Amino acid sequence: MPLHRRLPKRGFTNARFKKEFSIVNVSDLVKFDKGSKIGPQELLAAGLIRKLEKNGVRILGDGQLDRALHISAHYFTESARQKITSAGGTCEVIRL
Repeated sequence: MPLHRRLPKRGFTNARFKKEFSIVNVSDLVKFDKGSKIGPQELLAAGLIRKLEKNGVRILGDGQLDRALHISAHYFTESARQKITSAGGTCEVIRL
């Protein structure tokens, strides 16, 4: 067997520096009433996220939104931001 296969494999791993977000899709926000102010605590109380990860909440643009909501999160994708603002809502970025 060649020497390079017998030696242990070592190298850089990014596991220690990985960012973990709690993920919420735009289609999941239909649970809330029109004009609601939604933050990480409200998402936790509604059961949309299990726990607040150390890097916060990330809103993804999967689905449609038909009501104006005021959403506070740590990160918004560009498609999520467009869908929320086109429905008449606002996006507020929370800094860690």
